[in-house]
Amino acid sequence: MPNIKSAIKRVKVSDKRRLRNASQKSDLRTAVKAFETVVASNNVDSAKEAFVVASKKLDKAASKGLIHKNVANRKKSRLAKKLNELVAQA
Repeated sequence: MPNIKSAIKRVKVSDKRRLRNASQKSDLRTAVKAFETVVASNNVDSAKEAFVVASKKLDKAASKGLIHKNVANRKKSRLAKKLNELVAQA
């Protein structure tokens, strides 16, 4: 444990940030997984809504520095490809 006052504060701040980052990353994964389950059930309207939610969370995570922007763009591209395939089938 740190003894210096500023180091104690750093530990508190970094713990708070770690918990917030973990929560946001978990929400992101949940949104992506929800989209994939909706795509698997072949529901076009729900898939479009889930895609909007997932892409918004990916953009937000990239803007906050939680994930790299290229990672967010790659994942959005892959999700859009799945959505387009589903729409083409219907």
